Amino acid sequence: MMNADSREAEKNPWTTLSSETRYENKWITVTEHQVLTPANSPGIYGTVHFKHLAVGVVPVDTDGFTWLVGQYRYPLKAYSWEIPEGGGSLSVTPLETAKRELKEETGMEATRWEQIVEMHLSNSVSDERAVIFLATGLTEGAPSPDETEVLTVRKILLKDAIGMVERSEITDAMSVAGLLKAAHLFKGRY
Repeated sequence: MMNADSREAEKNPWTTLSSETRYENKWITVTEHQVLTPANSPGIYGTVHFKHLAVGVVPVDTDGFTWLVGQYRYPLKAYSWEIPEGGGSLSVTPLETAKRELKEETGMEATRWEQIVEMHLSNSVSDERAVIFLATGLTEGAPSPDETEVLTVRKILLKDAIGMVERSEITDAMSVAGLLKAAHLFKGRY
């Protein structure tokens, strides 16, 4: 049960004086806000609005294997191992995007889908929202990545992927959350 103090703490302590779009492309809008901070001091706050939903998939087969996708991530200037993931139009369901991403990046299709995580990514500066699915009942096929992707697909035991998370070899937020949730769901099975 919420008390009055809890409801008061959840109110917005910021005052927006003005907002101006500073940059925009087909994926994001960057806005600068002139604000009064919670201490009532003038300040600025920059936010990034994402025009797509981030969607990820943790595929797991009957033997406890999952698939990771490796690619060079331009913003990090580093190679990254991740679950199959990508952005989806807000005009289609997250499940449709998940099915497309799994097929594009790994070539696989699944007969069973379960949404296992919903999260906000970097919520101090952006409104990016992510949905992650568990895919089972897998059929393998040939991947067909986007022209902007150079991918390596790796089949690995789920427990070994969790080891990669524990050693910080997987640092992508969606991948960490999705793999840990899948490991929890399969606890004791693999």
